Amino acid sequence: MNENIIIKTGEITNENVCAIVDAANSSLMGGGGVDGAIHRAGGPAILEACKKIRQTQYPDGLPTGEAVATTAGNLPAKYVIHTVGPVYHNCGNRCDSLLAAAYENSLKQAMKLGCKDVAFPAISTGIYGYPKEAAARIAYKTVKAFLSKGHDIKVYFVFHSNENKQFFEKVVGQ
Repeated sequence: MNENIIIKTGEITNENVCAIVDAANSSLMGGGGVDGAIHRAGGPAILEACKKIRQTQYPDGLPTGEAVATTAGNLPAKYVIHTVGPVYHNCGNRCDSLLAAAYENSLKQAMKLGCKDVAFPAISTGIYGYPKEAAARIAYKTVKAFLSKGHDIKVYFVFHSNENKQFFEKVVGQ
């Protein structure tokens, strides 16, 4: 077990960490699930920052696997890192690498921002349909590999229910 990886139940919008990760859609304009919750709780500053990113960097939308950071608005976190996970039935043989990229690029953004802690939801396992077991293995393996390179950052996996938390712990063997 890695002491820099914490698995917990909670509401990601309440996490008092440097950055929380948003399982966003490519439009960055808010949506359902975690994305909608973050936009609602964080207020209009997040949407305004996302609009600027769309105008200046990603006019066609944020590509799957990429990550960008904005203010966290009214949230206790300082930043929101928006990443787009793959839609499972559309990603073919690239699903695993795209999901891993979403986690790794989010961690790289956190490091670039000087963060010492970051909180992740389960990316792509909701409406995007990624099988939870496979997604859990990829998430854990990617984060563990990133930390093994000497990066000093505490990573929280925050699940909305105890059932999902326990499922993740079982899958990753913790």
